[in-house]
Amino acid sequence: MDFSLTPKTEQLRKRVSDFMDQYVFPIEKEVQREIGESGHTEPQCLKDVRKKAKAEGLWNLFLPGKDGAGLNNHEYAPLCELMGRSPIGARAFNCMAPDTGNMEILSEFGTPEQKKKWLQPCLDGEMRTCFSMTEPDTAGSDPTQLKTRAVRDGDYYVINGHKWFTSNAIGSSFAIAMVVTDPDAEPHRRASQIIVPTDTPGFNLVRPVPVMGHTGGGGHCEIIYKDCRVPLTNILGEEGGGFAISQARLGPGRIHHCMRIIGVAERGLELMCKRANTRFTHGSFLADKANIQEWIANSRIEIDSCRLMVMHAAWKMDTAGKREARNEISMIKVMCANMVMIVLDRAIQVFGAAGVSDDIPIARMWRDSRSLRIADGPDEVHRMTIARRELRKYK
Repeated sequence: MDFSLTPKTEQLRKRVSDFMDQYVFPIEKEVQREIGESGHTEPQCLKDVRKKAKAEGLWNLFLPGKDGAGLNNHEYAPLCELMGRSPIGARAFNCMAPDTGNMEILSEFGTPEQKKKWLQPCLDGEMRTCFSMTEPDTAGSDPTQLKTRAVRDGDYYVINGHKWFTSNAIGSSFAIAMVVTDPDAEPHRRASQIIVPTDTPGFNLVRPVPVMGHTGGGGHCEIIYKDCRVPLTNILGEEGGGFAISQARLGPGRIHHCMRIIGVAERGLELMCKRANTRFTHGSFLADKANIQEWIANSRIEIDSCRLMVMHAAWKMDTAGKREARNEISMIKVMCANMVMIVLDRAIQVFGAAGVSDDIPIARMWRDSRSLRIADGPDEVHRMTIARRELRKYK
């Protein structure tokens, strides 16, 4: 594979980097404060930045084909990494999860009517969305166990069930819900994905689930579906195709997480180095102490190792397809999610007590990153699938 960037990607990387420095980083704290005070409403300063990004053509960069910027995964990777350096970076460019995954599957599996009604407003930045799969009473790592039911009633599905960690439900216009449409089918054909407008009677948003004391942003929400009626035409793809659609969604979603994680880790290392160069204690700067140098050296090695793995996975997705790159995607999902926690833990330690405060961004970065060892498949499941594929080679 060729590690050089195309002229188009190089130009976009500079433009995204300059935009982040000029418009995104300066409003981070203001956005965090206003979201906390307003109860999840998007602050005007962020709306203004989003309008500016859209006007400058730095919009929907994640989506290949005619609906997006036409970039492949290898080209998008360095741009997504830059966005990951800020908790609001991806949002500024309309490249934020879970909207990206929902837009991807609407683009791939949606009918013309669904694309017009639901996809286009998302592409235009007029709608936010959420993905409603995880349940408190079933194992999230095994979606074949889902219990939430959708039963046909004339021209409608009637949905009943209990979901949580429906991320970004607050302020979303619709959820894509993973629900059981045929409980007697074989495990991977039991479920379907259905578009559920959040203003539908019976879609009951109970609460944003507190995550390490945090309920900000769109919230990781608990949802009760109670006799929630939506038209049959709201099904995404075919009935029983929910699991296959999820797999199509998770490949790009996982690699995007990994791309952003590298950006998070890079910012953590940058802050660590700046602190080490300026903090004087016990007769010398922290940068002069052997253990701090070891942390910084190891962090650079680990970040660059993950970046190379991610770029290889992106290249394989582009050249061989998502299915052929499953093992590489599982490997980077484990590797990157663990790497970022190690790097951020070192950064916190270098900052001392300030490191666990919200006066600097590291504590929030740590809190937000910890969930990625669970989200989109826990480490243990990915390691199991990697091992099984490896063992099959020698069986």
